[in-house]
Amino acid sequence: MAIAYQRILLKISGEALMGNLGYGIDPLVVQEIAQEVAEVSSHGIQIAIVVGGGNIFRGVKAASAGMDRATGDYIGMIATVMNAMTLQDCLEKLGVPTRVQTAIAMQEVAEPYIRRRAIRHLEKGRVVIFGAGSGNPFFTTDTTAALRAAEINAEVIFKATKVDGIYDADPETNPAARRYQSLTFSHVLTHDLRVMDSTAIALCKENNIPIIVFDLSGRGNIRRAVMGESIGTIVGGSCEIS
Repeated sequence: MAIAYQRILLKISGEALMGNLGYGIDPLVVQEIAQEVAEVSSHGIQIAIVVGGGNIFRGVKAASAGMDRATGDYIGMIATVMNAMTLQDCLEKLGVPTRVQTAIAMQEVAEPYIRRRAIRHLEKGRVVIFGAGSGNPFFTTDTTAALRAAEINAEVIFKATKVDGIYDADPETNPAARRYQSLTFSHVLTHDLRVMDSTAIALCKENNIPIIVFDLSGRGNIRRAVMGESIGTIVGGSCEIS
């Protein structure tokens, strides 16, 4: 296995864990993700994961319905911990040592987030899953992914989604939409392409952390991304628009 990256941060949306369900967690989908992560980890790749919580609760949606935004975001953070623990269980059943670290103290079920400890876990071959976002309301798990990637010196962020890259229009409504192979951070910010929120993109640009957006449902795509194969869309400081 030709390896392009030694330390990666994998961002998984909460919606990706639903599969075809309308709500919650599809155990089969989580098992498939865990199997792919386990395969990559077995080759010595250091893997950190940030998981969203939109399959259980979304703070922005709750706020639009009248809930206090900060309260809604805190509930959403707790939802990410539920997803993190589910993924941890699947990984450990496959024999992959895994640690969940949370930005909100939950010492009975997870470690507190400590940067040096997270890096040490990675160096020892453990998969580290970051839960509870950044611990602050008004920030997305995309921003958390960019923040944690910078903190642990990850070489790349893999944003695993339900689409196979970034398009110049919505491919679901526009069959003529064109998928980009590569983009610059500046182009993404200027054209508001919503790969990740602008705060996350700015963090990645400042720290020169490339983002690869690809379809999580494609079997073997995580392995292919780690090997440096051309899948999805790459966003970076030195990338050309293509």
